[in-house]
Amino acid sequence: MWRILLAAAVFWIPAAAGLKNLSLSHALKILDEKNIEIKVAKYDETMKRYDELAVKGMNWGSATVTLQALRSNDAGNVFGFKLQSREATFRDFGFSDFLGGVGQALAMSGGSFETFGMIMSDPAMSQALLDLAPDDLNYPKPRNHFVTKLTYQVPVYTGRKLTEYQKITHKLYEMSKYDTRKLRNEKIYEVKKTYYDIALVQQYISNLLKIRKNMQKLKRTILEMKKEGYTKKTDVLEIEARVAKVDSMLNQARLNKELAYQFLSFLLDTEVSSIRTPSLTVKAPRVTRKDVERMSLDILKAKKGLEITRHAIGVQKANFLPTVGAFGEYGSADNHLWNDFAKKDFYTIGVQVQMNIFNGGSDKAKLERARVEHMKVARQVELAKKGIWLQVKKILTEIKSLEFDMNSERKQLGLAREVYRTYEAKYKEGLASITDLLIKQSIELEALLRYLQVANRHSEKVFELEKILDLGGRS
Repeated sequence: MWRILLAAAVFWIPAAAGLKNLSLSHALKILDEKNIEIKVAKYDETMKRYDELAVKGMNWGSATVTLQALRSNDAGNVFGFKLQSREATFRDFGFSDFLGGVGQALAMSGGSFETFGMIMSDPAMSQALLDLAPDDLNYPKPRNHFVTKLTYQVPVYTGRKLTEYQKITHKLYEMSKYDTRKLRNEKIYEVKKTYYDIALVQQYISNLLKIRKNMQKLKRTILEMKKEGYTKKTDVLEIEARVAKVDSMLNQARLNKELAYQFLSFLLDTEVSSIRTPSLTVKAPRVTRKDVERMSLDILKAKKGLEITRHAIGVQKANFLPTVGAFGEYGSADNHLWNDFAKKDFYTIGVQVQMNIFNGGSDKAKLERARVEHMKVARQVELAKKGIWLQVKKILTEIKSLEFDMNSERKQLGLAREVYRTYEAKYKEGLASITDLLIKQSIELEALLRYLQVANRHSEKVFELEKILDLGGRS
């Protein structure tokens, strides 16, 4: 039993612990393989591809095999069955009854052709023969009928309508790929941002631990000085309160770090325990307006939409052109299934030309609407180019401003640390109060937090710019 428990523990511990020391590049590979939203987007992409193939297949026409099994005693059906099976005889036309009337006239003539001619030329006799209802034709016996047919229909000319539809579905498929890349860029942005959030909070925790360590040393110094009568009891209470405050900040930072790891595990659909901390220095890519128009997925997607509207005009123009279709049919029919198939086979081939010559101006209205839609989308493409370039310029300006802020906050942090060390030495010499010292320490903490927040906003803006430029999708 203990061996089973030990084996289970061996397998469970690594699974529970999750991935350790995970690099950003490896995380992005896992993202492509396991992120559920990306998988769903790829399914949508695949469905669009099948839509394109479905339209493309229409150019090859359709072939169908039909098997009919019938039984009827309807006079018209039975006669048609026999005729289609190539089995119709004069008996089926009622000639047996007709010949019976002729035979009766022949008997009445006594063998004289002259008399027979007179009898047959008698209007009453002719009318009687013509009014005779053929029993074989009107009351046939029930008959089975099996028909096997192969039918092939193919469009010969559709006014380019099928061609334009195929181009439209292909463009929609390409747009779905842009959607997948855009979603992937969004997830890459979230992964990178989470990595840098973790790195920044880890640096924050590291600094808090150093501050706490220094405060613990200071607390021991205060307690030693209190024994000698150089400090007051309130000094001890103040430093203990400050240590408790730092502990609270550490706890909050650790909780934020844990939440970030949970979000990263969700994005990768894989448990992650620790990461390889990336460099906090993130450089913004250099970009021009041409780069934006060439790389932005939103602009590329808008351009595809413009191409689709142009093909839609072609679809509407096809309504003013004729359509030509061809078909062929081959089969066989008999009262027994597949009996004498080749002997009783048949075929039909044909061509159909169809053209609409009037429908109240509906086609004209649809064509004009398609043209207006094309002009509208063309203006939207121009708007997208200008709007996204404006957005990029705004982000570039913010990045540059944040770089100056980071430099300033870094210097402020260095100054706050130096001031704190100076006041720490003054306190030990009795030249400053514990309150002054803790105030300087609070200033140092505030400076550290401001610097990390600015660094976080800077990296976030850089990743946002990469997302717009599809840098993740092109990697």
